[in-house]
Amino acid sequence: MSEEMKPVMGQNFIHDFIDEELAPGGRCEGKQVHTRFPPEPNGYLHIGHAKAIYIDFGTAEKYGGICNLRMDDTNPTKEDEEFVDAIQEDIHWLGYDWDDRFYFASDYFDQMYEYAEDLIKRGLAYVCELTPEELREYRGDVNTPARSPWRDRPIEESLDLFRRMKAGEFPNGAYTLRAKIDLASGNFNMRDPAIYRINHLPHHRQGNKWCIYPMYDFAHPIEDALEGITHSLCSLEFEDHRPLYDWVIENCPVPAKPRQIEFARLGINYTVMSKRKLRQLVEEGRVSGWDDPRMPTLCGLRRRGYTPAAIRNFSERNGITKAPSVVEFGFLEHCLREDLNRTANRAMAVLRPIKLVITNYPADKSEVFEVENIPGEPEAGTRKVTFSRELWIEAEDFLPEPVPKYKRLYPEGPECRLKGAYLIKCVGYETDEMGNVTEIAAEYDPDSRGGDPADGRKIKGATLHWVDAATAVDAEVRLYDNLFADEAPDAGDKDFLSCLNPNSLEILTGCKVEASLADAPMPQPGKTALSYQFMRQGYFCLDCKDARPDHLVFNRSVSLKDSFKLS
Repeated sequence: MSEEMKPVMGQNFIHDFIDEELAPGGRCEGKQVHTRFPPEPNGYLHIGHAKAIYIDFGTAEKYGGICNLRMDDTNPTKEDEEFVDAIQEDIHWLGYDWDDRFYFASDYFDQMYEYAEDLIKRGLAYVCELTPEELREYRGDVNTPARSPWRDRPIEESLDLFRRMKAGEFPNGAYTLRAKIDLASGNFNMRDPAIYRINHLPHHRQGNKWCIYPMYDFAHPIEDALEGITHSLCSLEFEDHRPLYDWVIENCPVPAKPRQIEFARLGINYTVMSKRKLRQLVEEGRVSGWDDPRMPTLCGLRRRGYTPAAIRNFSERNGITKAPSVVEFGFLEHCLREDLNRTANRAMAVLRPIKLVITNYPADKSEVFEVENIPGEPEAGTRKVTFSRELWIEAEDFLPEPVPKYKRLYPEGPECRLKGAYLIKCVGYETDEMGNVTEIAAEYDPDSRGGDPADGRKIKGATLHWVDAATAVDAEVRLYDNLFADEAPDAGDKDFLSCLNPNSLEILTGCKVEASLADAPMPQPGKTALSYQFMRQGYFCLDCKDARPDHLVFNRSVSLKDSFKLS
């Protein structure tokens, strides 16, 4: 990652552990810090994964170490090459790279199988015939040990059955291979957990070579050890699994002994971050796809106009702790505003247009204003904005009869500024037969070019944005809100689908944008689209799927108003 893209990673409890282990006499003295990011390729990455990516890759970078990318493809049920490709694209988009250290858990299936046989031969694993229902029945409770009538099965018998499981002789669920640890353990993960199960499904890379697959808790520590990982950083739900992680490392002849350290995963209100639930939204057509701009997926956020810098900044400022918390979605938006305010080109767009005719402006006259794309940033360049007798303004900027404190256009109302152009005053309006306003009439002050009067008088009216009707370009604009109306849609026993926000998307057609946007570069898949600040409206970008040069489609990334308050 380039120097200007690198976040400044603050010290945290993980780094305190690493500092101790790198110190003289420590476990990792003289070693290079080596981490890994191990997603399961059964869906697209979401904003929660961005925190893990930041921690895994960022920690390695801080210590001059390396980070592997590994696909945790031990369960063929929902895994697909589509997700493998998308995961790589998203990580690169965030600004991280794994060089040539790209692995698959399935690369180690042969080695894992050998380790499993070795455990059986040493009396540390056995083949069990309990059904899932019987497993639950025999699991015991805090006062009652678990039990299995197959725990003392002879080693040779378990070895024979395990080999026949591998050969495909038995149906799904007929047998499992269980580690022989402690049926009375207070940690239920240690009560002889299953480490292999039968699954007659083709694997996305291994095809039909295997019909038994290792369980995550058995596979993961072996993968880490075989890759020489020094620190296996994972989310807090694996804390109770750490004794099993350590048991596998201690009882298999692996070449290294990684340390697992857990951190609190990211929680954000008004969203869900379960891949199972996100998949359900996609498969049931509740959203347009994994990259729907309302989704918390990285591809959805990218399509909406989020930037890598905003997401990295969000991850850094949330901190790394062991205490679970829920972050306001508004803070993610705040981080995006901060970045786009600095980088987004300015433009004018009218989302709900109504015609404004300047009656004393010559009908055959037109003029050009040259304005900066980003005020105060000359390197961002300039653009030309035309002005003529007929303009488009927002319908909400006119009322036939004003309400109290209304400072925009109305008959005999105050002078208003047309942004960067002239002062105008409303002198009338026209309606259709239904009484709807169809056109507004105004007069301008020729001596106020630039929007300020020559005599320096104060203006009571508002500043309005506009586009020239003679050169304006039509556009479709999509306004997004939270996908869920409930702050905690997946809390407790809630049906998260019942919490969907019916007003999460509003599509406006017939919008008018300034002519300079007709030449806007079309966004490329996997890349950050060029962002624009539309005056008074928010930050927008062209939609990477639906926008075309002859059909502009803009997504609102975030509004201008920032309701989030930094404490």
